[in-house]
Amino acid sequence: MHGLAVNSTLALHNARITIAGMGLMGGSLALALRGKCAHVTGVDVDGEVRAAALAGQVVQAVESELHAGMAGAHLLVLATPVGVILQQLQELKARAAAFSAPLVVLDLGSTKSEIMAAMETLPAACDPVGGHPMCGKEVAGLQHADAALYHGATFVLAPLARTSPAALQLAHAVVAAVGAHALLLDAARHDRLAAATSHVPYLVACALMSAASAAAVDDDALWQLAASGFRDTSRLAASSVNMMLDILRTNRAPVRAALLAQRDQIDRLAGLLEGDEAALAQFLHSMRSERSRHFPSPR
Repeated sequence: MHGLAVNSTLALHNARITIAGMGLMGGSLALALRGKCAHVTGVDVDGEVRAAALAGQVVQAVESELHAGMAGAHLLVLATPVGVILQQLQELKARAAAFSAPLVVLDLGSTKSEIMAAMETLPAACDPVGGHPMCGKEVAGLQHADAALYHGATFVLAPLARTSPAALQLAHAVVAAVGAHALLLDAARHDRLAAATSHVPYLVACALMSAASAAAVDDDALWQLAASGFRDTSRLAASSVNMMLDILRTNRAPVRAALLAQRDQIDRLAGLLEGDEAALAQFLHSMRSERSRHFPSPR
């Protein structure tokens, strides 16, 4: 990387951090970083959100504009929806002449390929690292922020060829400080795996709701039978549509491939229901064991 260089001795507790986006993810990150860095500034276009962030001591200062919020920052965290992150990266690119000090740029976007392609074009003073914490809720907004949201979560870090060791070290320090576990992945691999484990489960939940709604047209007693199992399985359908559209728009091919793989499994199950019960039982037992292996029940 040419131009301004990030101080290789910069420790997290001395870092001034700006978080753009005071929603669930940005607010939770700010809460989790309290007392672990020198200063946190929050950036949000919504005046009520800014006022709430200050009143709740989520951050120490607020700004409405990105360029004002990142003044004096060592680390800029983009905690906005994917489409907004792409716009913010363009803003950073357009302000190349305004950088008088190096700035580590870490995003929290749910897809990585388009974001990291945009990061490649940032000014030399920017030291970018792709990121994606694998946590969240089906609700959005600062009012749902939780300092423990990141605790125990996998936090993907996707360094670029231009990412300096100092920038990656600072990103690792943030991950550790909020109680998450770093996993290094490249953009394409991340997007393929996230499609299968995060993006398609949302679409499957939507398909489940759609099928149930269609069935309820003929018999609305269906909703009286929809208990905890249905609520748990369909929970992701309550996610923000705007957020999910951004994700699906920027990860179309991997999501479509994973969705078709899901259809193959549904077709397989339909076939097993018409065939040998022993084969169906074997499949169900194997999937039960597989889930228990990856997600053991607490004792």
